[in-house]
Amino acid sequence: MKQKDNPFVFTTGTVGYPLLFVMVMWLVFWLEFRLRLNLVPYGIYPQKLSGLKGILFSPWIHGDLQHLFNNSIPLFVLTAFLFYFYRQQSWRVLILGLVFTGFLTWLIGRPSYHIGASGMVYMLVTFLFFKGIFSQYYRLVAISMMVVFLYGGLVWYIFPTEQGISWEGHLAGSITGLILAIFTKNIIYKPKLYAWEQEDYNPEEDEFMQMFDEDGNFVGKPKEEPTHSEENSFTSSVSVTYSYREKSASNPPPHKDP
Repeated sequence: MKQKDNPFVFTTGTVGYPLLFVMVMWLVFWLEFRLRLNLVPYGIYPQKLSGLKGILFSPWIHGDLQHLFNNSIPLFVLTAFLFYFYRQQSWRVLILGLVFTGFLTWLIGRPSYHIGASGMVYMLVTFLFFKGIFSQYYRLVAISMMVVFLYGGLVWYIFPTEQGISWEGHLAGSITGLILAIFTKNIIYKPKLYAWEQEDYNPEEDEFMQMFDEDGNFVGKPKEEPTHSEENSFTSSVSVTYSYREKSASNPPPHKDP
């Protein structure tokens, strides 16, 4: 099977890119702690033009170690699923998901700084779930069920249940993931198992197709006429051998009874 016929191919980027994203978050957190920086003002501040910069910076900034740890594992797992099962659309989903999740948070959020990668986590959960269901392809549907099993409990945090949690960012990520699942083109290359599915297939060379005429009527397998070389080989393979014995004068005639 050719690689282009199989969309589910494990590459270094399948794990490499998710690992890079998580390492950048931890590096930013370490620099903030080591250099005693305050990067919270680089988060999303809704309804202010200065807060738009947080669309790009907020996913890499976290308030404390627990906040960072809670986002690291889901982000790694979900982006690995994205790069493996939706390799063709992965970067488009990530870039558009980052921009629209941040922008929706800026539109609907409370007047406070919103930081963290949880919006991206919700975007990925929603995209992977609905995209798999919409595709009706058994492998992608199985991934949808797995995502629900692992992260289905996150749905409660798109509502204002706890203080200090950006439920607006969670809601914005969920809306963005659903929109991307609807409008992102579904590219599934199903394996070509039969000869007539191949690009170089010629029905005139197919022995099975030769048993039917132009109207689709069964005519049987055509008889092959022997070629000139085959006729010569058949003639040369048949030989007749004659044996005889000369009559000798020294031999007496056979004895006959009177």
